[in-house]
Amino acid sequence: MVWHVDCSLFCHECLILKHAEIEGPGLIEDFLVQQEIPYQTIDLYLGTPLPRPDDFSHVVIMGGLMNVYEEDQYPFLINEDLFIKEAIQRGRAILGICLGAQLIAKALGAKVFKAPVQEIGWYDVSLTKVGSQDPLFSNFPKKFPVFQWHEDTFEIPHSAILLATSPLVPNQAFRYGDNAYGLQFHLEVTESMIQEWMKAYEDENQKIEILTRTERVIESYKQRGMNFLKNFFRKIQK
Repeated sequence: MVWHVDCSLFCHECLILKHAEIEGPGLIEDFLVQQEIPYQTIDLYLGTPLPRPDDFSHVVIMGGLMNVYEEDQYPFLINEDLFIKEAIQRGRAILGICLGAQLIAKALGAKVFKAPVQEIGWYDVSLTKVGSQDPLFSNFPKKFPVFQWHEDTFEIPHSAILLATSPLVPNQAFRYGDNAYGLQFHLEVTESMIQEWMKAYEDENQKIEILTRTERVIESYKQRGMNFLKNFFRKIQK
């Protein structure tokens, strides 16, 4: 369920920015519907124009197939960068997932570049000391599995705080100020989303391994994701 209403007529609470059809909000949309939180989805890859950040209290920036530095090939990234900068400046609550986290890092002046390894599938990340104390990660264990699908990584922006790390790709999550969060991993995935993504994956042995582990961990992953989203959207929950 997506509400496409002119922002001049009604001010939506949450804005979701999509970069690819296959990378939808998943668990995030489930949470918004469950909590009856109004939202609007913008399909940037279709050329849908961006509204004003002031029309929303929360902004969620999804993943995508492109890289943040491919603005020549994906010109909508230029306006999105300006939108993110303005949203941060105006104190909107912002959550970036994978590409979304990289876009937030870039908007804050940090470098985005190829990671030492490409991560696809389930990997463990660990909360830093500050991450363990962050309200959005309350009730998370110190170490937990996350679903990854990325080839780039980011520097931690100046004045931002590292919240989660891993041996292969150290910068996994950060917070800037009190409102902006970037997660390199896909907190939003559902089992059906992973199954859909894996259709295009060529390594059959790894595909089977990923899908098998997904069956084992997806329920606990969903619960952690819901707890995280409950804290992120606490200001507009009903």
